[in-house]
Amino acid sequence: QVQLVESGGGLVQAGGSLRLACAASGLTFSCYAMGWFRQAPGKEREVVAAVSRSGGHTDYPDSVQGRFTISRDNAKNMVYLQMSSLKPEDTAVYYCAVSGTPILLPVNTQEYAYWGQGTQVTVSS
Repeated sequence: QVQLVESGGGLVQAGGSLRLACAASGLTFSCYAMGWFRQAPGKEREVVAAVSRSGGHTDYPDSVQGRFTISRDNAKNMVYLQMSSLKPEDTAVYYCAVSGTPILLPVNTQEYAYWGQGTQVTVSS
């Protein structure tokens, strides 16, 4: 049974930083691309970062490019999201997810098979 558990969310002032972590179990972690998504109230879930199976390739939307960094530790079955220069519009529930396709860097929600329960990130102005 695949399980994903996120941690590291919280309240931070604009301009601050947070590091999210996601612990994965029940799968051969290094065989799957991973992604971080977020969903704000009243909005659709959107990708904020994706990382390839090896960690050698990453992808970000323009909205977080240069501010967010995704990384993974295949030895520990962990994926991380380092967020800096946070803005109030980054406020959302953040989810990690396991890819369900062989695509190198999937960026659509439909391409992900397993999801964590989410962790709240709130950025105050």
